[in-house]
Amino acid sequence: MLRNDLAFDSVDIIKVDEVEADEMWSFVQNKSNQRWLWHAISHETGEVLAYVIDRHHDDGLLKLKQLMKPFGIEHYFTDGWGGYERHISSKHLSIGKENTQKIERKHLALRTRIKRLGRKTICFSKSETMHDIVLGLFINRYEFGIAILEFNQFAALPKMWSCPEI
Repeated sequence: MLRNDLAFDSVDIIKVDEVEADEMWSFVQNKSNQRWLWHAISHETGEVLAYVIDRHHDDGLLKLKQLMKPFGIEHYFTDGWGGYERHISSKHLSIGKENTQKIERKHLALRTRIKRLGRKTICFSKSETMHDIVLGLFINRYEFGIAILEFNQFAALPKMWSCPEI
């Protein structure tokens, strides 16, 4: 179900015991200007809980952890990037690919559906702002069910902004 309004009356926060957390690489203009999607999903259901688009530094992970505080997370499943060990205690952390299949599958789906996330592509973002907006709009629509524009609203946009693919 898609939501057209951004004025939510309330948000139900549920307890999530275990999450899969990971980061996904992309770039803007050239491969030296990297952007990383940090996101976390419920290990049980595969639902996206939170995401952050940032650099590949501890700041991105710390922002993601801050967004996930209301869920009361007990355990994290991650890959071997060192930031997880620096900011999550070892008793709450499992490192390895055996428990991160769902989030890795989401990475594959994102790379397949959003061409600018492909590793070898001629489609790439030219500005960080547009890169982050495209990725954020996609995640908000397909993971959270939030539609920012109605299809008939495209008629009101200038011709150069039209989006015939949708």
